[in-house]
Amino acid sequence: MWVTTGDQSKLLSHEPDVAFSAGDDTMGLPTIAVADTPTYQTIVGFGAAITDASASLINGLPPERREALLRELFGTDSGIGLSFTRLTIGASDFSPRHYSYDDMPPGARDPTLAHFSIDPDRADRIPVVQRALAINPQLKIMASPWSAPGWMKTSGSLIKGSLRPDAYGSFAEYLRRYVAAYDSVGVPIYALTIQNEPHFEPADYPGMRLEPPARARFIGEYLGPLLTRQRFRTVILDWDHNWDQPESPLRVLSDSVARRYLAGVAWHCYGGEVSAQGKVHDVYPTMDTYFTECSGGEWAPKFAENLRWTVRTLIIGATRNWARGVLLWNLALDEHYGPHKGGCGNCRGVVTIHSQSGAITRNDEYYSLAHASRFVRPGARRIESTSGVAGLESVAFRNPDRSRVLIVVNTADGDRRFAIRWSGKTLVYTLPAGAVATLRWLDRL
Repeated sequence: MWVTTGDQSKLLSHEPDVAFSAGDDTMGLPTIAVADTPTYQTIVGFGAAITDASASLINGLPPERREALLRELFGTDSGIGLSFTRLTIGASDFSPRHYSYDDMPPGARDPTLAHFSIDPDRADRIPVVQRALAINPQLKIMASPWSAPGWMKTSGSLIKGSLRPDAYGSFAEYLRRYVAAYDSVGVPIYALTIQNEPHFEPADYPGMRLEPPARARFIGEYLGPLLTRQRFRTVILDWDHNWDQPESPLRVLSDSVARRYLAGVAWHCYGGEVSAQGKVHDVYPTMDTYFTECSGGEWAPKFAENLRWTVRTLIIGATRNWARGVLLWNLALDEHYGPHKGGCGNCRGVVTIHSQSGAITRNDEYYSLAHASRFVRPGARRIESTSGVAGLESVAFRNPDRSRVLIVVNTADGDRRFAIRWSGKTLVYTLPAGAVATLRWLDRL
């Protein structure tokens, strides 16, 4: 049993073991029933994005402290075992400058991509990702562009605009070259989205609007066939935007040509409800679901509220609504919520690396993630568990080693004494108000 409380008196605290007893007597208590069947989606992992900001801060630590932090974040023995991460293809708002991998002077174009290069990533991002992979070889990496190069766009800039119809082929090749270039440095890209937040055109950092017909055409006629011909194993995900517009990925999925090349749908948290994931899955059950971005920030400064919301909504809610992976936004930021250029000025990283001292603060999101990432291993299957009883929300998994993991959050205002029933055995426990518990057990129990 591992517990985190809202008052922070316990932070992923390993509590004394709790025994199951034979029999189904739950003594009339609220009961979470866990069952090995039915089984649901296979889990890829939990983690956060290695943005330019995160990579530069981590890589800027002294070697011993950098290694210790990466082992803590990605290690599976004594660390929290992050096994899923996200990279930006070019700059995001959390980059020191706005760039792509093929920038040209105003008015110039490069349709053959003669100037393509991932050199901007070689100083910080690639070394950090390479080391994370060495620590955790099961780490899966997805990548998302915030914008095509400016010369491919209607705006002629990384800021605003859409993809020019005559640049669809060049942009597909741009993404293919990115995947190939990263593969050549030992960083395989597991999944791609074609545009971060395609319904949003930010005014002060890279972005690009791509409506459903454009995304369907680009995937179905350009990127999908290109990756297939080249025999890349990288999968393509649509959307990569909020829960409040499920009709957008549904329109793309309704295109039979585009759907042939899609593996699933990616979601963000900044609008709507997590149940949108389940609604889209119900229409296209063969499509995978991934949750790929949500940021903590100083707009929500209370640890107890953030712990409860993040675990209830993202760890439990997203996976109960079919997510195979759950990603938060910046893995690391400094005490000034950066470095960044435009965009969010008060976003919080999973950890804070203080720019002067190098001291590390583990934030609310660290503990929320760790309650899943440390215990639910890649290849786990979600299994059945009761949720929503007496303020107790839960999700359960069976790991490849056949250990079971149950994550429970008490969303009620008071302590909750409850029972867990599994395979003819019963366990009774009391969870403080707002607290999170992860329980892990083996068949021999």
